[in-house]
Amino acid sequence: MIDERNFRSSYYEKVGFRSVEEKKSLEMLLRDRPFDKAKLKQFCLRFTVPVIYRNLLWKILLGVIPVYEESHAFVMAQRTAEFKDLRKALKDAKITDDTTKPHQMFLMMWLLRTRRAKIDISSQLETQLLRAMSKMAESLWNISDADHEQDKLVDVYWILSGFLDQVQKFSTEVGRLQECTCSMLEREDKELYNHLINIESLQTLPFELWFHSCFAGTISDGSITKIWDKIAVGAYRILIFVAIVMLTTIRRCILRCDTLDKVLEAINNITEEISEVIVNKAIEGWQQSGSAMLTSQNPAPYTQNT
Repeated sequence: MIDERNFRSSYYEKVGFRSVEEKKSLEMLLRDRPFDKAKLKQFCLRFTVPVIYRNLLWKILLGVIPVYEESHAFVMAQRTAEFKDLRKALKDAKITDDTTKPHQMFLMMWLLRTRRAKIDISSQLETQLLRAMSKMAESLWNISDADHEQDKLVDVYWILSGFLDQVQKFSTEVGRLQECTCSMLEREDKELYNHLINIESLQTLPFELWFHSCFAGTISDGSITKIWDKIAVGAYRILIFVAIVMLTTIRRCILRCDTLDKVLEAINNITEEISEVIVNKAIEGWQQSGSAMLTSQNPAPYTQNT
């Protein structure tokens, strides 16, 4: 049976159907009652989450819903009620109205719920960290799908809240992530590294924006979810590999640039096809480095008063 399974896995991978085996493995894990969060986390670290299960898995791993399936309906009813209360509070305070874009509303709701909101919340949203988080909110809204608008609003808000909590956890380490990225780039591609130094661009690249947004708005929405599968379990060091692979993948364009603006223009013109290449190479490099075992602290479980 083992030999047969290995042969089948090898065959699927060669013909491009590796995801068939991964989907079966995840379906087996989802039969556990209660769900085994540790095993689901390991799956996310090793594989790409199938689209059909991504919403459920992210909600479990980010602490939106508990591992006990029989509690999901009750918990989501509480989440929906809290969502409506937060939205109403913002409207009553005339901070938002019917013209406010969903991703902006989500970010304000998160600030309000986590007691980070300031009196001038509009100005607060212009800070570097929150501009990056806004990009993440917008991408998550774009990639999410649901049969009912209300369900989509509630799910996206709470999933986003989980991701923003993860970003908040590693935000103090962004400087170190940038240092690691520069050091690794020097080892991986000395010519590209020296060129960026010579045109005084390496230290002024928007690393904080990239890391705080988890590359939302830079890598295409269709590919970024593969990276966020890892962020969902706190494996934020993968962002270093995304940055390195992104720069080295378009190195020819960058080597022709003589200013930071031109470098940023080249990065902003990354296509969906190139985004997919970058993401796949970044995940492969990150896993080969052994970083798959390094994650931040687990997200807090559901509590009714969160």
